[in-house]
Amino acid sequence: MPLSPTDLGFIELSFEEAKRSLEQGGLPIGSALARGATLIASGHNQRVQQGDPIAHGEMDCLRKAGRQLTYRNTTLYTSLSPCMMCAGTIVQFKIPRVVINDTINFGGNEAFLRSHGIEVIDAAHAPSIDQMRTFIAANPALWNEDIME
Repeated sequence: MPLSPTDLGFIELSFEEAKRSLEQGGLPIGSALARGATLIASGHNQRVQQGDPIAHGEMDCLRKAGRQLTYRNTTLYTSLSPCMMCAGTIVQFKIPRVVINDTINFGGNEAFLRSHGIEVIDAAHAPSIDQMRTFIAANPALWNEDIME
């Protein structure tokens, strides 16, 4: 299924959020939550910046989104495949669609999401893949801390 112009815009926004985190000394992971073409919130990984082990990009975005009556008509865009904590939150909130920029540098929870009826789209966004690859090579200890290796 081809990505829509709306999808492409939110893919870029999640990438820009990831760049923002990197510029702040954090991990380059960003996310955006949208209802159709309307942005609800965006955020980025803040584990390093806030010293908060749960402040992943998706979690920051969802916190900023605040209370929602429903997530069932939303899409979560993320610059990197969600970890199990974030994937569990996606399932818990019944977010029906996730667009992932990079499944190369980190992945594995796509099948878990799909097993819960979530549409998962691999955008294969080259700038996100390159940014994360460069970050991991330059910061292996910080990366391993983030993924608990």
